[in-house]
Amino acid sequence: MMQTQKFLIPLLLASLEAVAAATPNCDLKPSYPAPIVSNGWSAQLVAQGAIEARSIIFDSAGNLLVVQAGYGIFHLAFNDGGSTCLEVAKNTTLISSEALQHGIALSNDGKTLYASSSDAVYSWEYDPEAISLSSTNQTLITGMSNDDHTSRTLLMSQMVPNTLVVSRGSNSNIDLEAEDIKTGHSQIRAFDLTNKAMTSNSTPYDFTTQGRILGWGLRNSVGIAEEPLTGGIYSVENSADEIQRDGTDIHQNNPGEEMNFHGFLNSSTDPNQGGNYGYPNCFALWNTSIPNLGNMTVGSQFSLDQNSTSNDTFCADDHIAPRLTFQAHMAPLDIIFLPNGTEAYISFHGSWNRDPPIGYKVSSIAFSAGSPVAAADSTTALTDLISNADNLKCPDCFRPVGLAMDSQGRIFISSDATGEIYVLAKTSNATASSTSPPSSTPTKSKAGIPLGNNGAARWAFGVAVLFLL
Repeated sequence: MMQTQKFLIPLLLASLEAVAAATPNCDLKPSYPAPIVSNGWSAQLVAQGAIEARSIIFDSAGNLLVVQAGYGIFHLAFNDGGSTCLEVAKNTTLISSEALQHGIALSNDGKTLYASSSDAVYSWEYDPEAISLSSTNQTLITGMSNDDHTSRTLLMSQMVPNTLVVSRGSNSNIDLEAEDIKTGHSQIRAFDLTNKAMTSNSTPYDFTTQGRILGWGLRNSVGIAEEPLTGGIYSVENSADEIQRDGTDIHQNNPGEEMNFHGFLNSSTDPNQGGNYGYPNCFALWNTSIPNLGNMTVGSQFSLDQNSTSNDTFCADDHIAPRLTFQAHMAPLDIIFLPNGTEAYISFHGSWNRDPPIGYKVSSIAFSAGSPVAAADSTTALTDLISNADNLKCPDCFRPVGLAMDSQGRIFISSDATGEIYVLAKTSNATASSTSPPSSTPTKSKAGIPLGNNGAARWAFGVAVLFLL
């Protein structure tokens, strides 16, 4: 018996250690009231300590890359128990940089990583299996420095390989320089990276003078996505704050946030591609209780003042109206699609200048044949999936930014205000519920993102060892 134990104990110990290492704890909970989810969905907090977590993306090995604004890019590997049961198994610092702010993308083969500062886009050679980057980076695009909006969202096209879409916002709330297309302010452009090899002498593109203009007059279009069936490019725009209409304060409910369509990257058939979407002169109407409404409806382009050079007629005739309009000040920051093109998901970061606060949620929009199902003047296009029970406690609450979908169709969500990552998954549940609450204090990782403690598995491991001894 003792001889048998001599050989079995090491094998069993190794097996139990493997179980302990692979069994997620799934018990993280926020320090604030947990967000609630809609019928048919469940949510769970899966990572904490991700300070200023912004854009997120999965690499080809199935691990999550997280941009932490002002800190760099981090690689998270999870222990996965299925559905929303995950915990961080390993946290690796890929890039330590105060300059990186928001944008991240991967090449079509997954072997080049792109990231952005407020002024430039950079690239690194990336090995997702070894979790390593090249020691040097290449500057691909420059000339985007702003005083105000500093997010430079990146999107790598799947329909037109090696085409990188970049969004640059305005220099202020009402940026009059954006009236001139030559300034490069408030624009979305696409760049062909086919011949941009990793060489030190490669000349970067200049954002203001090069690239293909997909749209201008876009105040701050932080979220960009490519519809997976047709390849249509959509963006979601944060519109202006504190506006007046003919001297009347209408900022509580106007102007609306926008979803805009920008045609296709493969020789677009959309005559509006590269057109002017209105800003800083024209905005999308959300609430129709405004002075001198005329025959406008939700989504109509309107002017802040009526004069000979800027008026509602000028806005309607010479500018592109949004495909959908949303409640003012919800601050959409990301958009992603289901692979089958039937739904888009949008993160709404939430308002800072509205009473009561609004947004702070992730919502879905039904799509069909490459376009939203809802009419352009709809006020009911959104279906909320996860939100705070009481926005009056915000911004110290769940405040979503980045969205990423894994191979199982689960939606991962970054919350920058709380430094967290959530996962959202479809279930068969029929009632709304909050994220799960049990309370074990996790062990902090070196970079601040906690690693799981595998409590149940380690308890079983200890019991088994005592039994054998």
